[in-house]
Amino acid sequence: MTPDPAAPTSTEDSSNESQVERRVAELLAHDDGEIDVTGLAEAVAQQDPADAADTLETIETREEGEAAEVIEEMEENVAADALSHMERHLAVSVLEDLIDEDSAYAAKIVSFMAPDDAADLLQGLPEDYRSRLLPKLPHEAAIKVRHLLRYDAQSAGGMMNTDLWAIRDTMTVRDATEHIRNSKTAEDATHAFVVDGHNHLVGLAALRRLLLAQPDERVESIMERDVDAIPPTLDREEVAREFDRYDYAVLPVVDEYRRLLGVVTVDDVIDIIRAEQTEDTQRMVGAGAEEGVHSSLGVKFRSRFPWLCVNLVTSSMGAFVVSRFGGLIGELAILAAIMPVIANQAGNAGQQSLAVTLRGIVLDQVRTERVSRMIGRETLVGFVNGVLAGLIVGTAIAVLEFFLGTASWRLGIVAAIAMSGALTIGTLTGTSLPLLMRRLGFDPATASTIFLTMVTDTMSFLVFLGLAGALWKWVE
Repeated sequence: MTPDPAAPTSTEDSSNESQVERRVAELLAHDDGEIDVTGLAEAVAQQDPADAADTLETIETREEGEAAEVIEEMEENVAADALSHMERHLAVSVLEDLIDEDSAYAAKIVSFMAPDDAADLLQGLPEDYRSRLLPKLPHEAAIKVRHLLRYDAQSAGGMMNTDLWAIRDTMTVRDATEHIRNSKTAEDATHAFVVDGHNHLVGLAALRRLLLAQPDERVESIMERDVDAIPPTLDREEVAREFDRYDYAVLPVVDEYRRLLGVVTVDDVIDIIRAEQTEDTQRMVGAGAEEGVHSSLGVKFRSRFPWLCVNLVTSSMGAFVVSRFGGLIGELAILAAIMPVIANQAGNAGQQSLAVTLRGIVLDQVRTERVSRMIGRETLVGFVNGVLAGLIVGTAIAVLEFFLGTASWRLGIVAAIAMSGALTIGTLTGTSLPLLMRRLGFDPATASTIFLTMVTDTMSFLVFLGLAGALWKWVE
């Protein structure tokens, strides 16, 4: 087949994209503080939705309110697509500006979004803004969004999309395909869900099967009857595990009577995995799970300062231990140089075990019957690593005595023993802490680094200085 010479090639597409990106960059580069809103809106509208979202985020972080001005100059469906791709808290900020300017226009933009994206944004809005927006939504969109807002944002119900293809089991293939053709749903859908007269999920029909089937065949004769589904209350982490374990591309969401409520797709799950990874990383160090790089000063302060106060208390425990051995350190100053080395190694060993355990929890690899064996294995690894690291430190101290005469080789033995004990404690704590947090009903990652550091520092100082004090006469 001869290619159409008028059809744009991939090279031409790339060239056009490059021109658009350069145009956007030029419009953003003005140093006079003013932007060409109309020109920028035209350029942003030509960008891929994800790139358009990046541009709007840049505008919003540079000058609050300017992104809303650009969106107002764009076509509603294009603006909705870009807004739904923005970082959530920035998109919420832009939507607030749009509501303040014209709540009816803001509602029109939201109505062009997929229901799950719209509900996600509205969940981030303050209650007064939400109450101003919802009544302005078109009736059908309002029903879908209000339905999704009933569910927890962290659950399958909160992330499902209600735009899907649902066909009756009693339909003919001809009627089903006509119904699908006239339905509004995601363009990348590959299956239609089959329901009975009471909206109970009874099967799944691949579009390929519908296209190949005879027009007069009944849908129930070609559908797949064994269809897995999830409840709307299922936590989103569990949803992600289901997709990972069984390689689903799509999962329907049903209520306790198996009535079809919505659908979760694999692209939603990818977003979940990315969000959970960042949230766990931030929780580990006591930062807010929802905090982003562009979050307001108030949000950053509220999410971080309480844990800094906790860290202040926990770190004082290590300082208290050191203060109890002030006389010993005064007599043998080299102790002050060695003890942070031991504490640092114990902390690193603990962080390694903590990371491995958290990963195992996220991937659902930690089973109750395997916990004791897992803790024992990690503790043994810590002991072996501690012995090897202790031999290195002890040898280094002995070498210092030989060449510089600054330390006793006996102190090297004490440091080696302390290193072994500290790393053993570190790995034991790093493995046990997230398991304990989960057992108590907390997120396993919550401030785990803060509590781990408290234990490793305190115990490292206590073991090393305690041994040095007990063997003082032999060490000096």
